[in-house]
Amino acid sequence: MIYTCTMNPAIDLFVEMETFVVDEVNRSKYEEYQANGKGINVSIVLKQLGIDSMVLGFLGGFSGQFIKDSLDDLLINNNFIVVDGITRINTFVQSINGEYKVVNRGPEIFLGDQEKLLCQLEQLNANDVLFVNGSLPKGIDGSILLKISEVSLKNGFKLVWDISHPILKELVEYKPYLIKPNIDEFRKIFLKEDAINDEKVIEKAKSLVSKGVENILISTGEKGAWFVNESMVLESNAPSGKVVNTACSGDTLLATFYATYQASGDAKYSLKKAVAAGSSTAFRPGLTDFTDVESLMGNITVSNHKQEGV
Repeated sequence: MIYTCTMNPAIDLFVEMETFVVDEVNRSKYEEYQANGKGINVSIVLKQLGIDSMVLGFLGGFSGQFIKDSLDDLLINNNFIVVDGITRINTFVQSINGEYKVVNRGPEIFLGDQEKLLCQLEQLNANDVLFVNGSLPKGIDGSILLKISEVSLKNGFKLVWDISHPILKELVEYKPYLIKPNIDEFRKIFLKEDAINDEKVIEKAKSLVSKGVENILISTGEKGAWFVNESMVLESNAPSGKVVNTACSGDTLLATFYATYQASGDAKYSLKKAVAAGSSTAFRPGLTDFTDVESLMGNITVSNHKQEGV
C-alpha cells in the first residue's frame, strides 16, 4: 500500500486578475479552490494514474473538512488526525505583474497528536511505501522526521522524501528509497554556497547514492530534471509554455515518475513523462489532467549526463 503524509496541508486558492495594485480593490477574473498539500497532490496524481493510496496528516476546522470532503469525492482513502485550529489557506495570485504567493503557517500540532501519527506509521510494513512531503507545521520540529526514518528502518517500508528541511542531510543514513529536492533545496542542504555548478550537484548526488539513497530526483524548474541512482545519471529538458502555477508541479513530477518507474522500470521514459506532467501542471491553475502530457513529451529529450571535459 502507498501512504502519503502531509503534516501541514492547505486549501490553495488560485486567483487570476488583470493587474495587482497596492492600496486598490483588485477584482479577480478567475478563482479556484483546491485541496492541497504536497502529499495530497501526490495521492491525487497517483489516483489519476490508476493507483490507490492512503492520505495521512493533520486537519482542523472548516478548511480541513473541505480537504477531507474533496478527497472523499475523488474516492481517495484518507485517515487524518483531527486537531484544534484551522487548516491553512494559501493564495496564489497570477497577474500581468507576475505571480504572488501567500503561504500561511497553519495550526499548532501538539505532542499528543504527533504521537498519534507515529502510531499510525508503526502499522506499516515491508509491503508499504510512505511519501513524506512538504513543510512542518507549528509545534513540530525535525526530530519527527528522524523518528519516521527509524520506524521505516525497523519495519522495512520504503520512504520517499520531498521536504526542504535541513535535517534531510541526516536522513541519508537511513537509506531512503527516493529523495526529491528541487535544485535550490539540494544546493542549500547538501552543498556549500560556492559549489553550485551542475557538476558539483551531480557529484554530490552520486555521493549520496553511495551512502545509501537508492534514487534521487532533482527538479530544476524550467530547465527540466535530473535522475541519479547507482547505475545512471539522466538529465532532461522541459517544454516551453506559459507558466500559470508553480506550486504543484514538483508534486506532479514526483508522483508521475514514481508510478511510471514502478510500472515500467524504464527510467528514461519515466523521467520524460514526469517532466511533461509537471510542466502540464505548471501551465494550468491546478493539477494536470494528463490530456496534454503525451504532446508535451514530444518536446522533451532525456539523455545520459555527460561529464564536463569527458
